[in-house]
Amino acid sequence: MKYSTGPYLEQINVPSDLRDKFNIEDLPNVSHDVRQYIVDVISEIGNSHFGASLGVVELTVALHYVFNTPEDQLVWDVGHQAYGHKILTGRKDALPTNRIKGGMSGFPKRSESEYDTFGVGHSSTSISAALGMAVANHYKGEKDRQHIAVIGDGAMTGGLAFEGLNHAGFEPDANLLVVLNDNCMSIDPNVGALREYLTDITTSHTYNKVKDDVWNLLGKISKFGPDAQSVASKISTALKGSLLKQSNMFESLNFRYFGPIDGHDVVGMAKIMEDLKDIPGPKILHCITRKGAGYKYSEEGNPTKWHAPGVFNKETGEIVKVVPKSPQPPKYQDVFGHTIVELAEKNDKIMGVTPAMPTGCSLTYMMEAMPDRSFDVGIAEQHAVTFSAGLATQGLVPYCNIYSTFMQRAFDQVLHDVALQNLNVVFCLDRAGLVGADGATHHGAYDLSYMRCIPNMVVSAPMNEPELRNLMFTAQQENMGPFSIRYPRGKGVTTEWKTAMKKIKVGTGRKLTNGSDIAILTVGHPGNFAQKAIDELKSTGASVAHYDMRFVKPIDEMMLHEVFGKFDKVITVEDGCLMGGFGSAVIEFMADQKYSAEVVRLGIPDEYIQHGTQQELWDECGYDTNAIVATIKEMLNLAVKETAQTAEA
Repeated sequence: MKYSTGPYLEQINVPSDLRDKFNIEDLPNVSHDVRQYIVDVISEIGNSHFGASLGVVELTVALHYVFNTPEDQLVWDVGHQAYGHKILTGRKDALPTNRIKGGMSGFPKRSESEYDTFGVGHSSTSISAALGMAVANHYKGEKDRQHIAVIGDGAMTGGLAFEGLNHAGFEPDANLLVVLNDNCMSIDPNVGALREYLTDITTSHTYNKVKDDVWNLLGKISKFGPDAQSVASKISTALKGSLLKQSNMFESLNFRYFGPIDGHDVVGMAKIMEDLKDIPGPKILHCITRKGAGYKYSEEGNPTKWHAPGVFNKETGEIVKVVPKSPQPPKYQDVFGHTIVELAEKNDKIMGVTPAMPTGCSLTYMMEAMPDRSFDVGIAEQHAVTFSAGLATQGLVPYCNIYSTFMQRAFDQVLHDVALQNLNVVFCLDRAGLVGADGATHHGAYDLSYMRCIPNMVVSAPMNEPELRNLMFTAQQENMGPFSIRYPRGKGVTTEWKTAMKKIKVGTGRKLTNGSDIAILTVGHPGNFAQKAIDELKSTGASVAHYDMRFVKPIDEMMLHEVFGKFDKVITVEDGCLMGGFGSAVIEFMADQKYSAEVVRLGIPDEYIQHGTQQELWDECGYDTNAIVATIKEMLNLAVKETAQTAEA
């Protein structure tokens, strides 16, 4: 379908068109066209982020109008707000393919465009990356190039952002502008002292005075010629003294601070950015924006809901929901959310912790029922883990829920602060395996491997919802130590899932199907793929045994002795990387125990998997039901047997 781009956006294919064809007074009209195009496309294709990109439309237009991109380098933090950026940089016709397999990525990606200067998807990286670019280009003698990091107030809570600010403050020659996109939201509302600090700035009685100072004085810098730096210094001093009763945090880090300004006044921002180009050293421009701005229903509605609403009616704001005809299994995240409340009601030692994803991981249920025992610590995975370790030293049992892809950011804290001290922190790793449309930056491909190599760590994965409940119940037991439970994005397989919870003996699996020809060993949700494959193979006469191992570490050695003592053909299936994962653990056991068998490992290959639906990616990586069926047929030479039987008939 062809979408209307509007009379202004129609003329823009690359940012130079924006700069060459339009005056500054035209920018509101350009912004209107960009916003409407985003609404038109995303409302129909769904499967995309929404509110974040609407909130920075004017900011995006101003940046590309003022700065000579891609010569001037623009880095977006996280990147789900970059749809306007992609539209203005030659990809407006590709927006309808957003996050669809083979289509445009939902995040900036260096291989996709020269305007995407840094690949992103995880938060808080922009300042460090842009500073690295600024230092490199200064070293190369390219001192006129500008470097801009656009970071949200949610991402600013990440430790890496503070590390970047701290370093940048001591690089006076770095041509760096940090644009703080302040909307009080990440996905859920922001939390913590930084949020309160920024709120104080924007609501203080001096706000209007400061805004006027910036507008009136900074807007005139270009008229002062050689005296521009002295004027900027005066503005900086005025701001530092007039904002709040406390000193300005950013000024204390040797940044020149400007703002707060209206992030939806595209003309005003363009004028200020033009003047900021002439001010040397690290600078921060504080812009106040509204997530979902410019679209009535996202502004008036729940910002979390409009972060990624799916398909919706752009005229009424009604989000299209497909009502299933029969009862559906719950999402794994909701099983976690309800189960932790059940456990906490019976065990007053249990606490809940998440880094800025209470809705995404469903810790919201506990936060509503037990607000004093559940914590959203902001986008700060390292802190979440060590905070949980601190809780555990005092005899509490924290369930630290972090998406698998973000758990990677706190690997050292898991290893050093939790496992080395053998503390009973329960890591619930949501979105494990291939997550779908978010793509390579969000796939939870590596946790089985990186958790498995840590001493004292229990590594487990449930095949279904009751098993998730049982593992969560088991993990709270006395003297348990570090315990990881991983489960995928999306729905499970069991409609009657609220079963009575029972303790599982750590390191034990389950034999689900007897067989004599070949054994399938699975861990986690792909066990359901194996069950379907076995059903499909019944007509062939193949006798297939299925073992749900449940634990990658400690692995069930008694069960593996049974497997390798009986079968010379074995398949392992996992929704994690094959390098060092579950299949590797099985092969290591086989080698150590001097067994000999043909083992085929199915899982995520040693490459970065791009975006698509989960089913498309399971198929691409070769561990869905069809792949398991094909592998069994090949190993048992079933295709040849079936052909021979047909010929005899």
